Amino acid sequence: MITPDGLVRVDTEFVTPHDPLRVICTGDWAVVDAGGDPRYVQQYLPRRTAFVRSTSSKRSEGQILAANVDFAIIAVSLAVELDLGRIERFLALAWESGAQPLVVLTKADLVPDAVGLAYLVQDVETTAPGVQVLAVSSTDGDGLDVLGAVVSGGTSVLLGQSGAGKSTLANALLGEDVMTVQAARDVDGKGRHTTTTRNLLVLPGGGVLIDTPGLRGVGLFDAETGVGQVFSEIEELAASCRFQDCAHEAEPGCAVLAAADSGVLPERRLESYRKLLRENQRIVAKTDARVRAELRKEWKRRGAEGRAAMEVKRGVRGR
Repeated sequence: MITPDGLVRVDTEFVTPHDPLRVICTGDWAVVDAGGDPRYVQQYLPRRTAFVRSTSSKRSEGQILAANVDFAIIAVSLAVELDLGRIERFLALAWESGAQPLVVLTKADLVPDAVGLAYLVQDVETTAPGVQVLAVSSTDGDGLDVLGAVVSGGTSVLLGQSGAGKSTLANALLGEDVMTVQAARDVDGKGRHTTTTRNLLVLPGGGVLIDTPGLRGVGLFDAETGVGQVFSEIEELAASCRFQDCAHEAEPGCAVLAAADSGVLPERRLESYRKLLRENQRIVAKTDARVRAELRKEWKRRGAEGRAAMEVKRGVRGR
C-alpha cells in the first residue's frame, strides 16, 4: 500500500486468503510501525462497515468490495430504462453493509423534460424508502453540489453497472480527469469496464471516494436485514398478518396479500421481495444446516399441498 510517506509492505501473516471475508480490501485501516525499515503493517483494525456480495462460486462465499464506508452511492444511468429490481438488489446489500445508501441517477441531461425527470425520481423514491435520490448531470453540473456536500462527510463507495457513469461522476467530484472514461455502447447503453480496479480518491471538498469496477452480477450474501429495510412497507404490513410465521403466499388473514389485492402494495414490489428473500435463503442454506433443513421441510410441505390440490382437482378424493 502507498501512504503519503511512501511504500508500506503488507505482512501476509495477517491476510488469510482461505477466508474471503478477511482478505484486505479498499477502505481497510491498518496500524503501521512508522519507525521500521522497511515499515510493515502490524495490525488491521476491525471494520465498521463492509459491502459484501456473493461470488459466482457454487459455494456460499462473499466478496468484499469496500470497507469502513459511510455512504454507499448506487449510480443508475438515465440513458437506459430503469431496472427497479436491480436497484432494490443494490439497496439490500447497501443497507446490510451498515452504510447509508444513496441513489444517484446519472446522465439527467439526457432526459428531455423536467416533468419526465421528476417522474423517474419519484419511481426510484418509491422503490427506495428512507433513501435520498438525486438526479445529477456530470455534463451540466446539476445536482453535483448536493452530492458533493453529502460525500464530504466521510468515506463513500461508488457502485453500479458499467456504463452508469461512475468514473465520469468521480472526475466531476474531483474537479479533474483522474479516472479514464469511455462512451457507453449506443445499442444497449452498457459500458466497457473502463475501471478495472478499486481506487481510493481524496475529494477536494472533503471526504474520500472509492470508485469500483462495473458490476455485472450483484448476488445477495446473508442480507435478510437489508432486504427487510428495502421493503419496509411490506415488513410493516406483515406485523398485521394473522399468523406470525406468515409466508405471504396463500395464508388466511395475510395483510400483505390483502394490500396487494387492493392495489395499495404494487404486485411488482411483492414479487421482488419474495425473489430476494428466496435467493438469500439459498445462499445462507449453503453454510447453515438448520436453514437447509427448514428449506427442505418447506419444499416437502408445498409439494404435499400441490399433490393434494391436484387430487382434489381430478376428483380422486370424491370417489
